Amino acid sequence: MSRPLPEHLERIYLNKKIYHEYFDVSFCKSLANPVLDLLDDVYFRTELIGFDEPIERNHPDHPVILASNHSGMSFPWDAMMFIVKMFRENDYDHTKTPRALVAPMLSMTTLMNPYQIQNAWKKAGGIDATFLNFETMMQYPHSNLLLYPEGVPGIGKGFNRKYQLQKFATSFIRMSLKYKTDIVPYATVNAEYLNPYTYSFDWINNLVKKIGIPFFPIGIIIIPLLLFPWIFYMGFPAKLIFVRGKRIRPYEWLEKPYEETTEEEIYEIRQKIHQQMQEELDEAVEQYGQQPFKWGEFWRLAWKNISKFPYYTPLGWPFLFEDFKRQYNKNPEKPVEMYLGWGAIFRFIFRNPITIAYFIPLLGWIPLLIRGYWGQNIKQKDWKPK
Repeated sequence: MSRPLPEHLERIYLNKKIYHEYFDVSFCKSLANPVLDLLDDVYFRTELIGFDEPIERNHPDHPVILASNHSGMSFPWDAMMFIVKMFRENDYDHTKTPRALVAPMLSMTTLMNPYQIQNAWKKAGGIDATFLNFETMMQYPHSNLLLYPEGVPGIGKGFNRKYQLQKFATSFIRMSLKYKTDIVPYATVNAEYLNPYTYSFDWINNLVKKIGIPFFPIGIIIIPLLLFPWIFYMGFPAKLIFVRGKRIRPYEWLEKPYEETTEEEIYEIRQKIHQQMQEELDEAVEQYGQQPFKWGEFWRLAWKNISKFPYYTPLGWPFLFEDFKRQYNKNPEKPVEMYLGWGAIFRFIFRNPITIAYFIPLLGWIPLLIRGYWGQNIKQKDWKPK
């Protein structure tokens, strides 16, 4: 008779349902091509620097942990476009594309999913960033993991603190030490300009968290945002560049087992990693962040793809995402196809009348908020990194 598993191992074993509970490879491929690939080609013009060589596991049984700075004061386009670019560069092979640990608040309401595609983050491979889920994913046999150790405070830190790494969670350090797996940092450059000159205030953020929104940007778009719902999901055309850093092996810095590591030692390791990532980020910004929009390149590509206007701009994104959702829900096994000619907008509106609400001043928020919160159970939690 086999012996029962220790309690903590049994919890991990039972939690392995998260590997496949929502994850849908067909969804990922259909959303990438044709929707997000178009944004990659024309709008964000994503570049990977230093990712020519695949990120191999140093321990075959445990994933490497990719970690980056988070920013933008907007919807998390930096994370979305990084994963899409990795997915695309690896011929849409999900086993070579990292799965992300995602702030649970982003899955609390349909509103916080891209264009209210229900469970979009989880269908795309995202996992709620709890400690149990993290440790469970450390047994994942297929791909590596991606996380943003700053958490929500990173993406919502405000333009006055651009490129300043916020306090790191220690969970990724603990997992690296415990499982002797490497951390691969990379610098995200220009995402600070997804919503520039926008600021963050704790007392406002604490209020909006009660309705499932992690932060509320205060800046040049505040009045247009209140008027026009389509601005809620938008980002400016910052050229997103991701620069791979040097591998970090925290487990080599200790001369004793992980179980004997003190909190003070973990905090010291956190500071050391924080310093390396800040230095690499500063270097990447100096080299690649001096022209965050590269307007000449953007206008050249926009003109080259003029037949697909406005769909590669935020004005056209509601049409793309809403029609993707309609087609995918109708037949998940069939590839999503979109004709993006000049007359397509009338077909999009006819097939997805809710799209009109994105462009109706003030009143357009009513149907979108009803749909975004319908049947949701919002609970206030402490979302600060631990």
